Parts: sequence; structure tokens; C-alpha cells
Amino acid sequence: MAPRFKRVLVANRGEIAIRVMRTCRELGLSTVAVYSEADRSALHVRQADQAYCVGPPPSRESYLSQDAILDAAKKAKADAIHPGYGFLSENASFVRACDAAGIAFIGPPASAMDAMGEKTRARAHMVKANVPVVPGATEPFKTLEEARAFAEKVGFPVMLKAAGGGGGKGMRRIEKMADFESGWRAAKSEAMSSFGNDAVYLEKYLDQPHHVEIQVFADGQGNCIHLNERECSAQRRHQKVIEETPSPILNPTLRAQMGDVAVRAAKSVGYIGAGTVEFLVDSTRSFYFLEMNTRLQVEHPVTEWVTGLDLVRWQLDVAQGARLPFLEPLHPRGHSIEARVYAEDPGQNFMPSPGRIDYLRIPGGPYVRDDSGVYAGYEVPRFYDPMISKLSVWAPTRPEAIARLDRALSEYVVKGITTNLRYLRRILQHPDFVKGDYDTGFLPRAHDQLLGGDDAKLTEVAVLAAAVYAQQRAEKAATKISAATATGTQGSMWRHGRQR
Repeated sequence: MAPRFKRVLVANRGEIAIRVMRTCRELGLSTVAVYSEADRSALHVRQADQAYCVGPPPSRESYLSQDAILDAAKKAKADAIHPGYGFLSENASFVRACDAAGIAFIGPPASAMDAMGEKTRARAHMVKANVPVVPGATEPFKTLEEARAFAEKVGFPVMLKAAGGGGGKGMRRIEKMADFESGWRAAKSEAMSSFGNDAVYLEKYLDQPHHVEIQVFADGQGNCIHLNERECSAQRRHQKVIEETPSPILNPTLRAQMGDVAVRAAKSVGYIGAGTVEFLVDSTRSFYFLEMNTRLQVEHPVTEWVTGLDLVRWQLDVAQGARLPFLEPLHPRGHSIEARVYAEDPGQNFMPSPGRIDYLRIPGGPYVRDDSGVYAGYEVPRFYDPMISKLSVWAPTRPEAIARLDRALSEYVVKGITTNLRYLRRILQHPDFVKGDYDTGFLPRAHDQLLGGDDAKLTEVAVLAAAVYAQQRAEKAATKISAATATGTQGSMWRHGRQR
């Protein structure tokens, strides 16, 4: 049994940092936050027992700075580092640096990350294991010319993808050779900004596939299980917007087959901890290995809803040498859906909407969970991903889960910045989503319907209504003060302040 942790540094920000800290506190562990200068007033900083600034706002100079993170861990005397997702969570060199510093990394060993965290190595490994993969490269391209030649060989359309990360960052669909160079440069630039690694590779683009992922978990004694699937096909610009489990297109047989492949993949590289094996499923229900994310996923709450498990607690236990508590797959209980709430303006091509949150009302009710990193008065920075919350629900059936999430979204109020709340509700109400047979092209195809065309009009009406209300309120207050002064009954200013 490994030594028990006393203090955990969370090398991340926002809602995932808070999520990890909550479980740590329930286990009696002290927590350490790191923050950039832009995040000095962030909620995760306030909730930690200790907090250390690790650099200026750009990620490469703060959250991606291995030296700064490790220096903070040493100053805080942390036993372990939890990376969350994104940033350094899939960086094998950081795992080795933690090992060298005598600080436990809560995640897979560097060797497993080398094999599966680097997307092209993972593909090559799966090819050797006779697992079907999407046609494409097994190594990152060294030059633009090499990538062009491979694209021509595979045939357009193709998908350029970051080799060292996921989450939709560093991905570009290229329709023709004339667009290849610009797509190549954009993908490399975004990959470097997000992961500190600009390596990219290429895959053949499959038409209208479903994106289905399997949650796996392994301990240090060689045991590994899967915890069912998540349907992640509701994507915009290759980033997931809504996730659900069980997948509406999987039956028990296909679930078992995909789960077995995912477990084999994890075992083959000596995996430890939480990981996700991602697949594309075509119209014939054949599935192809896409990649493995060697970390906790953004959408892990839906798996926790249908299994009743705390995956972060499992991560902490396994990292301290514990065995998995059971070795048989769990059957999903009920249905769960998660929606990602972004500070963005759907009416302006989904441009980020940083700024101050003037008012915030988070929905509640039975089986509603909001994982958030913001509060009223918080200034959403412009330097990072604009997701401000993950709203998830559970219900006995899929129709009930859709209705519950739609109701919860209708109660969500964020003022001061623009969000995608109305857009999310329209997705849930769209006939294709309600039927459950939607693919990765669903959101682009339904773009005009989901925007509705009335956002600009509604905004204009809201602004005018607010202006009229403010004017009426001011006039009413002025009338009251004048009347009170004339009759000599003005009283205290506190009384008038309360009345207004």
C-alpha cells in the first residue's frame, strides 16, 4: 500500500479544480490551488486551503509551466498532484517530473501515457492489437509537404488532429487541398497553445458517425473494468456540447463488445486510474478506435449519476495503492444528460463573452447537479476556455431526463455576460435529439434551426424593456421623495432606500 496522502495540489482551474477539491475535503485531505494572475479572484482559489500564483494569464506561462506547478507543490508540501483535464493532464514529461520530485501524480504512469496519450502512438498500438481504427497516420507529420502527400493518398475530406491532447482543440476538418495549408497552421497553433505541443496527425473523415466513448478504470494490481459508455455526438467545432448515458444507439451486446475492447486497450499498456477510450460508430454499428484520453473526462458526472460512484475518489484511492472495489461491469441505472454552459454568444458565431457576472441563479430540484467555477460578481477572463458550468441531471428514463434538463436550463439565469443557455434548450427540444439517433454532424446541420433567428430581436426587446423599466423606477422614486419632502415626512434615508 502506498503512503496515504495528506495534501493534494490541483493543477487546474475552474469547475474541475473545485470538483476535485470537494472530494478531497470529504476524505479529510488538505487542498492546494494554483492560479494565474487573471484567476486571482477565482472560486477555486477561494475554496482551497492554500493557493499559489504560478504566472501571468497565458496558459503557457502559468498552468502549462511544469516548473511553476512543481515549485508550488514543494512550497505547499503537497503529497500529490491531481491534474484535472486539459493543461498538463496528459503530459508524460510532467508525470516523470512529479516522480523525480517525489510527488505522486494522480493518473496513469508515464509509460501508459506515452503509449496512449500520444494519439498517433495509440493508433499504432491498436493496429498491432488488431483493433479496428479510423484510416489515418500513425505518426505526427514533420512537414507540411509530408502531411499534404498523405492527405492526397487518403482522400478528402480529412481531419487534422492534435497528437498531444483532446477536447476538440487543434482539430480542423479539411475539405480540399486548397484549404490544407491554412488548416494545418491553425491546428498546430491551437495545439501548441492548448497543450504545449504542436504535433498534429491526420485521419480520414468518416461521414455522419456517432462519437461514443467508454469509461475505463484500472488499479495497480492489474485489474481493469469499464463503467459503460457516454454518447458525445452533439458537437460543435469538434467540441462536445451535450453528453448522455446510456447511448441511445447502443444495445447490451454492442456495449459489452466495446467495453471489452476498451479494457483490453487499457490493460495492454499497464494503465492505472481513470481513462476513456473513444470510438466512432458508423451507420452499420461497426465501431473504430479513435483515441484514448488518459485522464478524467469533462463529462464524467453523467457516469457518476448512473453508477452512483465518485470517480475522483476512485482516482485518489487507486493512486494510493487501493484495489478496485469490484471487478464486474455495472449496468447503467436510469439515464443522465449533461449540458455545457458557455460564456459565448451563439448569435455572434459563438464568440466568447468574457466579462463580469452581475447576477447568477443556479437551478435546483431533484436530481440536478451544477459543476461550476463562477459566482455573482466574478469576472470571466478572456484567456481560457469559455465553459463556466456543467449542468447535469438524472432520471429513470431518457425522456424524463430530457425534460428535467430542459426545466433546469429554463431556471438558469446569468446576467452581465451572454451565454448559450437558450441554444442548449433548443438542442434538447430538436426532433433529432429527442429521437436519439443523432450523429456528429447534427449540430452543424441544424445550425439555423438551433439559432432560431430571433436572438437578436429578443435581445433588442430585452434592452428596450430594461431601459423603460429603469426610467419608470427612477420616476416613481423621485415622486415619492418629492411627496415626502412636501409633507415633512421624509423620515430616514434607510426607509426610502428599503422602499426603492
